[in-house]
Amino acid sequence: MALIGYARVSTEDQATFSQLDELKAAGCAVIFEEKASGASRARPELAKAVARAQRGDVLVVARIDRLARSLSHLLEVIEGLEAVGAHFKSLRDPIDTSTPQGKFALQVLGAAAELERALIRERTKAGLRAAKARGRVGGNPALKRRDPEAIAQLSAIRDRQYMADLLASMAAWLPKVRALRPANSWGKVAKTLGRLGSPDRPWTADRLSRAVRRLVAEGLAESALIEPAPRKPPKDDILLVIAGIKGADPEISLRAIAARLEDMRIRTPRGGTTWSASSVKALLDRAERTGLVTPTGKASSNRQRGSKGPKDP
Repeated sequence: MALIGYARVSTEDQATFSQLDELKAAGCAVIFEEKASGASRARPELAKAVARAQRGDVLVVARIDRLARSLSHLLEVIEGLEAVGAHFKSLRDPIDTSTPQGKFALQVLGAAAELERALIRERTKAGLRAAKARGRVGGNPALKRRDPEAIAQLSAIRDRQYMADLLASMAAWLPKVRALRPANSWGKVAKTLGRLGSPDRPWTADRLSRAVRRLVAEGLAESALIEPAPRKPPKDDILLVIAGIKGADPEISLRAIAARLEDMRIRTPRGGTTWSASSVKALLDRAERTGLVTPTGKASSNRQRGSKGPKDP
């Protein structure tokens, strides 16, 4: 069993020192630190901590609000841990999901935290309505005057939201991407995914490529996924490849050539991934007719004539 720590503060001005001390004292050998709002789900370090957890491991935080500020997000993280047989523990709260009492306490405290945030939202909306009734128009004055700092802040907010959407949906589509990439092009993979994980609109090659590259940059996906897809050679190129294999080893069998083509990730003329001996034979015959490969019979007879030496006069 491994104890995996997670420490979070909301702003750059805050420090995680006290949380780190508590987590280390609790026995956490690995600790993920993050500076992000608790209301935001775009937290790569939290995603890495959850992804690292294996069966029997425990994700540990100093306080429950360091993990999540909404009950839905809290339960989502817990469900992700339980799916792999891992648990969650809060040091300052009576929460340890490895026990029934801990699970009950988790739901009660999470519901209370969500109620408090809902009340805050209602008070904020009431204040905005009162201000509007008095003629005060909302909006960000800095954005209206195109202030660079305000634009950068807005861009950062949008980027966090984009990351949050990826983290929320990646479980639905990333496994299929892993199964199809990099053997297939982005366009083909996007067409296969359709609207999976993106119910509002279907995937496109550009959107999918950008999403996977972002996950790779955040350490949430393997770099092999963004390697270039193998170029599908035209039929004539396939003939050249087969001719080259045959020329390098005239005694090679049809099945061995088929295996070599599969290792090279060269697709069949019909787009398949598995080569049969008959398909190789058909292309070898064509290569012989075009002069790319010496016919087997002629090569054999040439070798036989060469072994007998010159005829007597």
